Amino acid sequence: MPWRRALVVWLVIIVGETVHGTLRQLFVTPLVGDSSARQIGIVVGSLIVFGVAVVFSRWLGARRLREQLAVGLMWVVLTVVFELALGTLLGLTRERMLADYDLKAGGFMAFGLLFMLLSPVIAARVRC
Repeated sequence: MPWRRALVVWLVIIVGETVHGTLRQLFVTPLVGDSSARQIGIVVGSLIVFGVAVVFSRWLGARRLREQLAVGLMWVVLTVVFELALGTLLGLTRERMLADYDLKAGGFMAFGLLFMLLSPVIAARVRC
């Protein structure tokens, strides 16, 4: 299993997502509001994840479905830990951090994480 390569690709993803989040806060949130900007951000973030997954798919070396899902799961776990750690460092409340996962409150993060989980699988199929 290509764990080191999966970690490197995740680092590329998280840098892209961090830049995306910063730009979203600066330019999109003032135009559409925080909740709508975060919803838009899930779609754009998913495209970033997928684009990175496609670009690095062959290099990643996850050939079997099981390996691809393991990579996706690793990315999801690392992302959740990163999000919670960053939120804590920024002084966000637990309620604010979990709001992105609450479908009733308009949080679509669960969909983004599901897409992240499946991105290595889909990217490998697209690259074939």
